[in-house]
Amino acid sequence: MSEEPKIPAVASLEEIAGLLRRNDRLMGIDLGTKTIGLALSDVERRLATPLETIKRVKFTADVERMLALADKHGVAAFVIGLPLNMDGSEGPRAQSTRAFIRQTSSLARRPFIFWDERLSTAAVTRELIAQDVSRGKRAEVVDRMAAAYILQGALDRLARLG
Repeated sequence: MSEEPKIPAVASLEEIAGLLRRNDRLMGIDLGTKTIGLALSDVERRLATPLETIKRVKFTADVERMLALADKHGVAAFVIGLPLNMDGSEGPRAQSTRAFIRQTSSLARRPFIFWDERLSTAAVTRELIAQDVSRGKRAEVVDRMAAAYILQGALDRLARLG
């Protein structure tokens, strides 16, 4: 009996591209201190759609909800925004994201792909303001829309990889 290959906790988009099966989906994650924005790709991995915003309460409950959604939707890997500083260096928020993955990877059984998320929330907020969305409604949707923005960048890159 052969052993299943060990899935790395963190992989590159290029590494994952060759492992994805037909209809495997990706889940985008915008990790915040108060919320976790989630987005989902379609089965063709062309389009990212905002899915849900998890209000953070406790690590275990937050991760259980995220993984339940991943199981439900056939998610093969997570694309998580890495909040780099504008100069490309990593600050406390990036370190916090890496810590989240260290704590989550053994439970997730799927790889995480880091995606540079600089200005994703700002871009989404600008778009919502341009659409004249109220401040209250923006606060409600911005995290999952930022997750979709992050995921869409990865999907576009995946398409270019062929």
